[in-house]
Amino acid sequence: MKIKTALILCAGFGKRLAPITNDIPKPLLKIKNINLLDNTLKFVHSIGINNIKINTFYLGEKIKNFIESKNYPLKIDIVNDGTKILDTGGGIFNLTKHSEEEDFLILNPDTLWNSNYINIFNKMEKYYFKNKVKNLLMVVNKNKSFDVRFKGDFSIDKNRLSKETNNEYIFTGCQILNKKVFKKINDNIFSITEIWNNLIDNKELYGYESTIEFVHLTDIEIFKKLN
Repeated sequence: MKIKTALILCAGFGKRLAPITNDIPKPLLKIKNINLLDNTLKFVHSIGINNIKINTFYLGEKIKNFIESKNYPLKIDIVNDGTKILDTGGGIFNLTKHSEEEDFLILNPDTLWNSNYINIFNKMEKYYFKNKVKNLLMVVNKNKSFDVRFKGDFSIDKNRLSKETNNEYIFTGCQILNKKVFKKINDNIFSITEIWNNLIDNKELYGYESTIEFVHLTDIEIFKKLN
């Protein structure tokens, strides 16, 4: 089985990158002339996924205009969060409502995805379907992070994720999930960490470890270092 649809999260305010993001949405920022959203779209295409849904809110018109100015060999749907930003969980949930698919790849565009991730994604996808998990996160040991200030989000044991006192693993911004994880959600606005915490409580949140250097555009300090 294969993932057919990718969701790219582009609604956020990018407050930690102000004042640059006062008039440029974070996904359209460039690292050494690499546009973050363009880079993410090319990565998705490289792993064989051609159906993409992007959520927008803050400066969403600029993201829409950027997509329309390109000629990507992809089917791209842009879905605005509406009158209020829906947070990470709400944004993903809303995007899944616009698709008949059950399983989705979800990417944050502020990670610098590159061809080294193709092999890891393929293995991750295979693990997801073989083990029939509900939610699988690509994680990396924090000692692989360009931004050394990151504290760990998770601990991992035989691919099962948990939160302990000394968490060593960081979420990379790549995950695969089945829309069934939203089955008991009644709210429209919520963080994806609510879903993760519920899955952890039931020992149902899984991770797949990346060994690639993790480069993530955290804030203005990292932006300056990367450029």
